[in-house]
Amino acid sequence: MRDIWEIYIKQFEHYLKIERSLSKNSILAYRQDMDKLSAFLRDHFPELSPLQVELAHLRSFVDELASLGVSEYTQARVISGIKAFFKFLTYEDKIEEDPAILLEAPKLGRKLPDTLSYPEIVRLLEGIKLGDNEGHRNRAMLEILYSSGLRVSELVDLKLGQVYADIGFLRVVGKGNKERLVPIGKDALKYLKIYLEEKRRHQKIESGHEEFVFLNRRGKKLTRVMVFLFIKKLVEEVGIKKKVSPHTFRHSFATHLIEGGADLRAVQEMLGHESITTTEIYTHLDREYLRQVLTEFHPRK
Repeated sequence: MRDIWEIYIKQFEHYLKIERSLSKNSILAYRQDMDKLSAFLRDHFPELSPLQVELAHLRSFVDELASLGVSEYTQARVISGIKAFFKFLTYEDKIEEDPAILLEAPKLGRKLPDTLSYPEIVRLLEGIKLGDNEGHRNRAMLEILYSSGLRVSELVDLKLGQVYADIGFLRVVGKGNKERLVPIGKDALKYLKIYLEEKRRHQKIESGHEEFVFLNRRGKKLTRVMVFLFIKKLVEEVGIKKKVSPHTFRHSFATHLIEGGADLRAVQEMLGHESITTTEIYTHLDREYLRQVLTEFHPRK
């Protein structure tokens, strides 16, 4: 039944690309999950087609993953892929009942992301040497990461036409090519304007890179790795001991908003989270912050 599995998995990939607008990496991850499932079922139930799979077969596969020592996080990710596949078959009217609908993933403890305090954010921003060739560019990048909560991929892919400085917004293209408008802070706009008008305008730009906001010294679009390395070096220079990445600024953006009383739905919209449950992790951070304040300052702690 290898050919029939391949046919339906290919159709699933096409659905993820065309109708869900997922990235190549996301589609590859789904593909790998389905390859694992199909390999298991072909070995143990060689005559079984995707349209004949039942819940018991899927549970056998998950039990096999657990027996092989596959982590609960990986199990949960694979199960998510399986659920998406059979939901697709249901959506396409290939099957009447979804066998994966009752398939349970392991319960995972949510690891709270590392964040920076506001004074630490200020230390990093003020630690950038504006006299350096890339100083204003770097300051603008970090100001935007923190004031707008962008992912690093969204930052390096940002184009000139997506900056609406007159109204103080960025048009961001996020996961699955979904667009959202996010506010940009006054300080971020200030340093971005200096970079664009006083630095970037006088730079020789490589063909094909003219529209990207942030460029390296050779006039090419910045890469994610370049941003990671710059932040790592800056963190060492200012003496912050935490493990800081570009995503730490995004976490800090959301955490500080929630701590300040921002509406969860508004934060979800700005972060570009498809589900509000993803954003809800920051309410846990807020509780930890409140507990810390109580312990530190309450007279009867």
